[in-house]
Amino acid sequence: MEKNKGGRPRLEIDLDLASRLASIMCTGEEIADVLQVSYNTVERRVKEETGLGFGDWLKRHQAVGKSSLRRMQWKTAESGNVTMQIWLGKQYLGQSDKVETKSDSEPLIEAIRQVLGK
Repeated sequence: MEKNKGGRPRLEIDLDLASRLASIMCTGEEIADVLQVSYNTVERRVKEETGLGFGDWLKRHQAVGKSSLRRMQWKTAESGNVTMQIWLGKQYLGQSDKVETKSDSEPLIEAIRQVLGK
């Protein structure tokens, strides 16, 4: 029989759920709220179970989510969604909307020049 060491019982967390939450860009605080534990508990369990600091762990799982979102956007563009094609072109190809401005004030500017004698 194991001797009672005192203190609170260890809170276990669902690290798989935490990983999925991180991959949809949840913050550490949001993950803790969903798991119904403190942020510090999430930090400790991640460190104990993965050997990674919480920031590194979160960054890795958020990268998975970002790549998944990018893949879905790409598929949407490939399926013919013109709006997504334009948006991706602006993001990755440096494309932009060409805005032409036509000055209606040219006659006014010319009249001012004549009055000033320039």
